[in-house]
Amino acid sequence: MLADSHKQYTKEEYEKMAWFRRTKKNITTEHKKDVPKGLWYKSPSGKIIETEELKSNLYVSPEDDFHVQIGSKEYFEILFDEAKFKELNSKVVSKDPLNWEDTKKYKDRIKEVRKTTGLNEAVRTATGKMNGRDVVIAAMDFKFIGGSLGSAMGEKLVRAIDYAIKQKIGFILISQSGGARMMEAAISLMQMAKVEAKLVALSEARIPYISVLTNPTYGGVTASFASVGDLVVAEPGALIGFAGPRVIKETIGKDLPEGFQTSEFLLEKGFVDMIIHRKMLKNQLTEALGMLMPEVEEKSTKKTKSKK
Repeated sequence: MLADSHKQYTKEEYEKMAWFRRTKKNITTEHKKDVPKGLWYKSPSGKIIETEELKSNLYVSPEDDFHVQIGSKEYFEILFDEAKFKELNSKVVSKDPLNWEDTKKYKDRIKEVRKTTGLNEAVRTATGKMNGRDVVIAAMDFKFIGGSLGSAMGEKLVRAIDYAIKQKIGFILISQSGGARMMEAAISLMQMAKVEAKLVALSEARIPYISVLTNPTYGGVTASFASVGDLVVAEPGALIGFAGPRVIKETIGKDLPEGFQTSEFLLEKGFVDMIIHRKMLKNQLTEALGMLMPEVEEKSTKKTKSKK
């Protein structure tokens, strides 16, 4: 059972919410009550953990090691030293160039999701220090229209890469997306080429790009810039692909291998370079940047020695 994040409950209060109460002689039926959400988390394997304990464990269920889906706020807290960072281009937002309308107007959908999530777009970009090393990190949020790729996301990623080039610091992209944003149609698809072109400039400047694939990463994001990092890593158990397993199965008319499209399956097939546990993510990303930018590591070491 889950409890409400807006209110905290004691153990005694929580137990009173049960549908049944066992006594010494018999079982007394209680009236069913609405159980608030937020105090407890139940993993897919059925393991239950207090949300505060889950947070302290970097949102990884301790009993089954399940990596709970988190967003930019949590990744920034995990990766940036003391959770301090400077957000880049936070005011870049999507417009409605096609005047799209399906079950509701795109303009209204955007307004609604901004209000409910507190986010301006499906990606946030920021710069700060990670284990003392300057870095630019872009992190997607699946709760913002499925982390879909739109014109604003493309623009924010391009500007973040430009910043990395100007400052000569590494660029890390944490992907979490359902793919292209259909409400922007071809404009959305253009962002794939736009971002990849800027990544070429990053590569020519000899600045590393590390792509981190989290659960889920699908569609045009997987098919383009998320797959072309100097180092492509994934979290354990992440679902990664272009089309979903059901669509693929129906298309080819065959059963799919066990574990198909999981990060472990893709590591075996060579699609990703390594799988990194969330508890090790910060340190291993720092080590990777150190190997990919040894001259920066050397300068940092010299500065430290000179201060001493």
